[in-house]
Amino acid sequence: MSFADKAKNKAEELKGTVKERIGDATDNERMQAEGASERTAAKAKQAGEHVKDAGRDARDVFRG
Repeated sequence: MSFADKAKNKAEELKGTVKERIGDATDNERMQAEGASERTAAKAKQAGEHVKDAGRDARDVFRG
């Protein structure tokens, strides 16, 4: 995973966290849910990228 992808995913995660906390503070359930959803989606992207990285690493080990 490139540094740009990592930064983008982390920024999306932080944006979701902020939105969720603002929703908590203002009792805005919709904003809270949107933030939680965005944060979860960003974490899923990060997990997918980690799996791809691990696959590449494993392939490299077997190649040489």
